[in-house]
Amino acid sequence: MNLQGILPFARTLLEAAASDGSAVIDATCGNGNDTLHLSRMVGKRGRVFGFDIQELAIQNTTRRLLEEQALDNVTLFHAGHHTMKSAIPVEYHGSIKAAIFNLGYLPGGNKEIVTQSDSTIEALEQLYDLLAPGGIAVLVIYHGHEQGKKERDTVLKYASQLDQQKAHVLQYGFINQKNSPPFIVAIEKR
Repeated sequence: MNLQGILPFARTLLEAAASDGSAVIDATCGNGNDTLHLSRMVGKRGRVFGFDIQELAIQNTTRRLLEEQALDNVTLFHAGHHTMKSAIPVEYHGSIKAAIFNLGYLPGGNKEIVTQSDSTIEALEQLYDLLAPGGIAVLVIYHGHEQGKKERDTVLKYASQLDQQKAHVLQYGFINQKNSPPFIVAIEKR
């Protein structure tokens, strides 16, 4: 297949916006895969801020980073992504190059604990102030469950109403796949 899958395309977007020395955010650490990728991407001079409301996710991410010896440039917060503006040191405000959100539930975790529309929109509003011009937020939207459908609709409505003078918004996904395939919404700050 010549088209990039959802997760590889998400990484392509992140890599286009951030590089060695950049400050970035993993808004939903999960099992640490994106946190590890971001850590390697920004290198020792960069900084990764990771958030998750579940202690299990923070433990899984910490374990993954320790196994890969990639914890030195990562700060993890056992908190929701809607706290990012108060949690991230002020010297990084306005200089974040990229952020990724995987909306839904923790793979292998409790499927009753899911991201919520209100806190995701609050996080996106805070993130706009944290992003550098040209910075990007990548949202991978898993909508194969009831709350995921609500969050999908809320995020799409929010993103489609953003002022085009302030942000570019992209939607990327496969429309002929079955079982509610995940898709991407990317928001680039102008």
